[in-house]
Amino acid sequence: MAARVVKGDEVIVISGKYKGKIGKVLAVLASECEVVVAGVNIRSKKQKANAGGYQNIEFPLPLSKVMHIDPSDRKPCRIGFKVSDGKKIRYSKRSGVDIQSPEYIKSTSIEKA
Repeated sequence: MAARVVKGDEVIVISGKYKGKIGKVLAVLASECEVVVAGVNIRSKKQKANAGGYQNIEFPLPLSKVMHIDPSDRKPCRIGFKVSDGKKIRYSKRSGVDIQSPEYIKSTSIEKA
């Protein structure tokens, strides 16, 4: 199954306590059908005894509570797939604009001397 929402996409929360909030996808948990969005569903989690204190972290949301943002008009949209030049690409069903996959920054390994 192809991923409609991937890490780095900009999404909007469509229902629940955080309805209307916009954020970037930090992680997609495909096996649980959940997604972690920056600045949304933040909870305080107690740290270990040595470090002490609390830490605010983003917890996952159900994938059904978020929608992709259309790049042309910044409104929620559904994602479709089409084949172009032998490659499968995502597009907005709202406006028909192609949605580019986010570029990932690949870390280079440290070479041993």
